[in-house]
Parts: sequence; C-alpha cells; structure tokens
Amino acid sequence: TIRSKFLQFFKERGHAIIPSASLVPENDPSVLFTTAGMHPLVPFLLGEKHPEGNRLADVQKCVRTGDIDEVGDKTHLTFFEMLGNWSLGDYFKKESIAWSFEFLTSKEWLNIPVYRLAVTVFAGDESAPKDEESMNLWLSLGVPKERIAFLGKEDNWWPAGGKHPGPQGPDTEIFYWTGSTEAPTVYDLKDKKWVEIWNNVFMQFNRVGNTLEPLKQQNVDTGMGLERVTAVLNGKDNVYETDLFHPIIRAIQSLSSSLLPPSSSLRIIADHLRCATFLIADGVLPSNVDQGYILRRLVRRAIRHGKRLGITKPFTTDIATVVIAEYQEAYPELLERSPAIIEALSAEEKKFSGTLEKGLREFTKRFEKVGKVSGEDAFLLYSSYGFPLELTEELAREHGQYVDRATFESEFKKHQDLSRAGAGQKFSGGLADHSRETVRLHTATHLLHQALRTVLGTHVAQKGSNITPERLRFDFSHPEKMTAEQIKQTEDIVNEQIKKDLLIHFEVLDLEEAKKRGAIGLFEDKYASLGNKIKVYFVGDRTTGNYYSSEVCGGPHVEHTGELGSFKIQKEEASSAGVRRIKAVVAGPQK
Repeated sequence: TIRSKFLQFFKERGHAIIPSASLVPENDPSVLFTTAGMHPLVPFLLGEKHPEGNRLADVQKCVRTGDIDEVGDKTHLTFFEMLGNWSLGDYFKKESIAWSFEFLTSKEWLNIPVYRLAVTVFAGDESAPKDEESMNLWLSLGVPKERIAFLGKEDNWWPAGGKHPGPQGPDTEIFYWTGSTEAPTVYDLKDKKWVEIWNNVFMQFNRVGNTLEPLKQQNVDTGMGLERVTAVLNGKDNVYETDLFHPIIRAIQSLSSSLLPPSSSLRIIADHLRCATFLIADGVLPSNVDQGYILRRLVRRAIRHGKRLGITKPFTTDIATVVIAEYQEAYPELLERSPAIIEALSAEEKKFSGTLEKGLREFTKRFEKVGKVSGEDAFLLYSSYGFPLELTEELAREHGQYVDRATFESEFKKHQDLSRAGAGQKFSGGLADHSRETVRLHTATHLLHQALRTVLGTHVAQKGSNITPERLRFDFSHPEKMTAEQIKQTEDIVNEQIKKDLLIHFEVLDLEEAKKRGAIGLFEDKYASLGNKIKVYFVGDRTTGNYYSSEVCGGPHVEHTGELGSFKIQKEEASSAGVRRIKAVVAGPQK
C-alpha cells in the first residue's frame, strides 16, 4: 500500500514513474552494489537529459553491507527498498518540502500527526551557507521551531561529510517519534526514539577534488526507506515485525527444531536470504570476489544460523521460494528468474555442506595433535574453511575444553582491518567515474561486444562490465575458452573500427523500436532506471543508417571512434559457468 501510494502521489504531481535499476551498478567500479536511488541517475544529476523528463519517482532496490555484522538487531538490513522522487533542474526546496509534508500528514495519504514529526537542516560551514530557506519552509507548514534542529555536514549533507566526489548538497531529514509517551517539545538528536524516515537532498554542488563547484542544474533527490516507514506506521520498533517479513520469519520457524529459536538468528536468515534472492535475480552468483563474495558470505552466514536453529536439511531454497512469492508482484523478475535463484542457492548450500565436513576433519586433526584448539586455530578454521566459531566452541566443550575467544577476536580484528583497508581502496572512488579515460573505455566495450558477436556468434551477450580509468573488464556468455586466433581476430576488428573513425550518436527510443532497429542490450534490467524509453548508442554512418554497433546504454561515450587510439586485449579467462571475461586497454588517442 505504501509503495503504490507513494508512486501515485508523485504521479499526480507530474512525475514519470521509472522502474528500479539493477542492484549491480553499470560501469561504476567504485561501489559493489546500488546503495541509493541516485546511483543509476548520476549522469542525469550532472546535466544529461533523461528520456522520461525532469520529474521522476521510483522504488529502488538497494544493498548496503557496511553494517552486515549488525544485522540481527531491530533495524539493520542488507537489502532494502528506497522510495524516491527526483527533480532534475526543475522544482527545488519549496515544492520538495511541501510535498513531503503533504504526503506524510495529509489524511488522503499517510495521515501522520504533525506532533509526531521533527526535522533537521544544514547548519552551514565555511564551504556552504546555513540552510535558512528550508527552516522557514518548515515553519510555514506548521512545524514548531523547537522541532527544527541545525546540524553539520556529518548529519545534514549527502553524501555524509561531503568528502566524496560527485553531485551533493545539503539535506533536510524528517524524523518520527516512536515512543509510547507524548513526543517531547524539543527534538533531541541523542534520543533514539526519534527515527529518521525521509531525507530530502538538495543537490547544488559537484565536488571535484577539494572544491565544491555549482552544478549546472539544481536537483532534488529524496529517499524514504520502505521497511522503516512501514515499521513506524505499524507502531513497531522492529523492521522484522512488519508484513514484509512475517511470512519469511514464519517459514524459518516452521523448519526449526528449537522451541524458542533465537530472534537474532531468525532475523539474520530472513535478511540474508531475502538479499541473496534479489542479488541472484540481478545476475550475481556466489564466488570469492566482489559481489559474488558478498553473496556467498550472506548465504553461508544464513546456513550457519540455520544450524543454530536445529535445521538439518537443506533449507535456503525453501526460504527463497517464500521471498519470491511475497515480492513477485512488485518485482516480476524474481518469478521469471526463480529457476536460476533456486539452482544457485542449492549449489552453494551443497558446497558449504562439504566445507563444514572439511572443517570438522581439520578440527579433529588439530585436537588430536595437541589436545586442544587455540584461539588461533579457531580463527584458521573460520578463515580457511568457513567453519563457524560457535561449532568450534561446541566441539571443544564436548572434549572438556574451551576456545580462547579473546585471541580469536584479536585475529578476527586483524583480518577485518585488512579487509577494510582493501574496501577503502575499492570504495574511495566515490560515485560513477566520468573521466575521459573511463568514457573511452566505456565506448570500447561497445566495439568489443559487437566484435565478439561477429567472431563467436550471436549467442554472445553481456553478463557484466567493470570499468576503471586504466582498463575495461567485460563478461560475456560463451561456453568455452577463446582460442588465440579468436582473440586476435576480435582485437583486429575493434582496431579496424577505431581506424575508420566512425561517428557515435544516441537516439531515445521506446523498447519495441529499439529492438526493431537491431539494438542489443539487457533491455529489462540494465537501464531500467530510464523508464519506458531508452537510449540507444549507434556507431557508424548516420546518413546511410549503416551502423557497426547499436546498443542500449545510458552513456556517456566519445563522439567518434578515432578518439580511442589502439585497443589491446590483455587477458581472456573464465568468470563463472558459461561466462568468459576479457580485460583490455586502449592507448592513444589516435585523433
């Protein structure tokens, strides 16, 4: 009901409703997943025209894994849905704040009493002024001055702190009083009964290096977490007690042999397998790197907590089936891809069962050798075999021993510090990179895609893309390793198109027209955030209509292929079953 009400409200106010983009960002190596509604829309926030216009609204699938170890409490989730409305250089603070207030408080919509609300606004600093305008707008709508707090960049700027490159600006956040008593007259940031439910970001700047440059257009980007607003409207202080989770939790309880299963384990399984179901539907498969590693960690952690509940048979596919049933109306792709979801979960659960067996053997070997298992041993079992600490402790107790948790946690912290250092490098790039080098490589992937289809056959389809300023990585469907001759032929075809210095342009088309004109691409997923109309980039002579390549893409690209210089494939390797991976570079430019 909340999903549909939100979209209906903004549709009535001139917004085009666009579908959720994939959880795997397109050509943005700085993040593993789509973590906010703005990610798929960055080019349009920077000034590119959106095919559906300058007022948009959506419900975006998001995954955030920074607090994965906190999942199991009342509020933390890995997967969540973000309700958002957007103004791309159209309306600004006045309309955004007024509409947010109307949607929340009007009897026709959510009917929240004003006395349960408080807001925060940006306090200003040396780089940007105090947001007096937002404060005055809230006052004019009837929010008491005592319920308006001025806070700094860590709280009222997005992205928080203002240190990331890319579009950003001050925000105003709306809080809901969840306490059983009457809300206090004055808003207090430290009182956790005030829960943030909506954030309106006013994008006025683009951060380049240490400088905030005014954007060509002023944008509005709002975000309201569906799970959180559902909880507060239902009078709950726990996102897992809403109807989003009831069927999933009940299914897990029915499989458990425990009379009083720990709530934290129920929540972890529910969250992790819900997230895993959506990730697999968007093309992620368990692996040891990047998105696949996170997926594997989620599934294995869920299985581990299944053991805690006394679940002895394979169960991940049972829970995924419930998730699909609950969400298929809002996200039809879950039902369409249910066979792939079931297959991937089943295979991973089977594989992890083998891992557990190996861990048991290693435990026995170590215990028989020295008569105990140390904290270092426990961590080695955990890190090398994925063997849960709880199982190691349980086995040790059966032998009259115990595991030194302090040592285990010390080793674990060292491991986390190393992981975070790596993650810091992975995520330090900020939002989507639109440097000249990255744009050239993005264009090269189009030439490569078509060359592969020419050399290997039309079964070739893009399965993933990751581009940095230094190289491109392109995953594609193909059942076997490419020969040296095929690699050379592909490389030669790309360089031939570069040498021809072909022109590149895009056209905004509807789906059927794009397909009729031979465009290739993941129509339903890859650029879903563009809505019913899509951008197709054509490489070749526009006057004759004789194109080398035509592909669905959000852009941006160079204007002609001669800007790419020379193209070189560095490596061709397996990515996953039936998927190959090419890493390549461009040097030049030629013109």
